[in-house]
Amino acid sequence: MTIDTLAYPEEFQSLKPQRIQPLAAYRAFRKLIRDKEDTAQVFEIMKALSGRSQARGYARMLRTMEGGRQAFLRDELAHRLDDPAWLARFKPGTVGATYRAFREARGFTADGLAEVEREVVPFIDAPHPIVWYSRRLRDIHDIWHVLTGYGTDALGEACVVSFSYGQTRNLGFAFIGYGAAQEIQRENRAIPARRAVLQAWRNGRAARWLPGLDYEALFREPLDAARMRLGIRPATVYAAVPETVRNVIKLRA
Repeated sequence: MTIDTLAYPEEFQSLKPQRIQPLAAYRAFRKLIRDKEDTAQVFEIMKALSGRSQARGYARMLRTMEGGRQAFLRDELAHRLDDPAWLARFKPGTVGATYRAFREARGFTADGLAEVEREVVPFIDAPHPIVWYSRRLRDIHDIWHVLTGYGTDALGEACVVSFSYGQTRNLGFAFIGYGAAQEIQRENRAIPARRAVLQAWRNGRAARWLPGLDYEALFREPLDAARMRLGIRPATVYAAVPETVRNVIKLRA
């Protein structure tokens, strides 16, 4: 054992994957159903069910030129996404301009979501590559809303996390997507929630792998061209549900 190991023993501990905890995930999901604004429960579910998916995702980044470059640069997307001057540079019709309008209409900020996650995962800002990858997945969530066309209503959120499961194989996404679809179906049998999330999962599997993209370059692309290049299929089942119907989904307590 070296002197450094004696001085900083915590720095030599293994970063072990979280044990899968389905009961903890279920309890957090019930709380989320009772209070849809309790975003902390989403992070509780992800913490309970992520397992080895984060380490697998980071390793996948390193196996591609583009992903490896992003891992080497290790930019913090939240800092860029919360910079009005940076967002203002993107022309109308681009991914960046559409994202800018999306967040302005809803009052979202990347740091606001990060603050909620810090309550659940105190080490989320740690300077570690796999933890950085976890932050990256958090910060691109709203970008995937824009790319996929899913809104922020209950069905849209269920679909975008199901798409995310197709991309990442993180069981937390699958649990939230399927659980929300079940609750929506109970509330209104006429809404094809299970078919919508199934299509979203398939679309996620069929698309190019998105976590390793250069998002600054992507933001300069026209949205329709970016969707075509990335193989993101239309969300036809979700889009067939009238917006007025989607917006009144409350979910049962």
